[in-house]
Amino acid sequence: MSQLVITAIGPASSVQDGGRFGAQRYGLVPSGAMDRLALAAANCLVGNERFAAAIEVGPLGATFTAREGPVRVALAGAARNADIAKRPVAFDTSMTLADGESLNFGFARGGTFSYLAIEGGVQGEPMFGSLAVNARAGLGSPYPRPLQAGDKLQVAAASGAVERAIDPPSVTEGPIRVVMGPQDDEFGDAKQLFLDSEWKISATSDRMGYRLEGPVIKHLHGHNIVSDGTVNGSIQVPGNGAPIVLMPDRGTSGGYPKIATLISADFGRFAQIPAGKVFQFRAVGMAEAQNEARKFAALLRTLPDRLRSIESFDLNIEALQDANVAGHAISAVDAGTWHAMSADALTQR
Repeated sequence: MSQLVITAIGPASSVQDGGRFGAQRYGLVPSGAMDRLALAAANCLVGNERFAAAIEVGPLGATFTAREGPVRVALAGAARNADIAKRPVAFDTSMTLADGESLNFGFARGGTFSYLAIEGGVQGEPMFGSLAVNARAGLGSPYPRPLQAGDKLQVAAASGAVERAIDPPSVTEGPIRVVMGPQDDEFGDAKQLFLDSEWKISATSDRMGYRLEGPVIKHLHGHNIVSDGTVNGSIQVPGNGAPIVLMPDRGTSGGYPKIATLISADFGRFAQIPAGKVFQFRAVGMAEAQNEARKFAALLRTLPDRLRSIESFDLNIEALQDANVAGHAISAVDAGTWHAMSADALTQR
């Protein structure tokens, strides 16, 4: 076994997997990764099950250090500057940290959450079938709270497998798609206002719910209903008229009318929207939502088909500097081309 030590990390970072399922009727929240596609891509890169536990890194930076042996990891999700000993490393690839080496993350760019998958997965004691952290409920393992500097994760020693890259699927652009309801009849003309308006995610949002900033959405008959079930992406409208999109750490039921529900295929894309960025919603029918859900499931199944090996080359920089490369086609990774000109060719100059 090796260790991955959390040397530094910002808030909103925790161990997450595909979530815990089958017990919402008892009030057990699902939790799990905010962006399931990014989690699955990172895990595929290191040979894990798609929804194995990984580290979900929030929008701020982080540093991870390998101890007691090498650790093989992979990066996916929101792009950010990353380096090992000041050597830049790419996202959507795997890499191996030697004992004592540190992987440094900068701030997220154009998204919110990045995923660090570890070969062999995170070691922990499943709680109701999952390691996913829900700090409010005290659930999750190995730490039932957000990660903090000094935490140590027991992980498998790196296997020495060839490093891989994955060709990420193209990201759907445009409005976030929703199915209206189930209580959209409680909003009258405000439904069109909801769809026509530009929205921003409040900086006060978290894994329980994303608060939206935009126009006030007024109710026709008050903001209280008999509590009923919620799902990831339910858009509740409380008494102040500011919608809240429910996220993986949500409650399993609620008593505010729900004007619409995000389609599951767009949930990860929505979760990655940074606070303050403008976006809109677009209503679609149930048939389109179901078709997009099937396409998303097929994409998850075929992620391994997008993997490719990364060729690694060890360069002799001193020999390359001594080579007579002027006027010739030289390959930096093929020493046989460094002295391509024959002695006869040189004497003819």
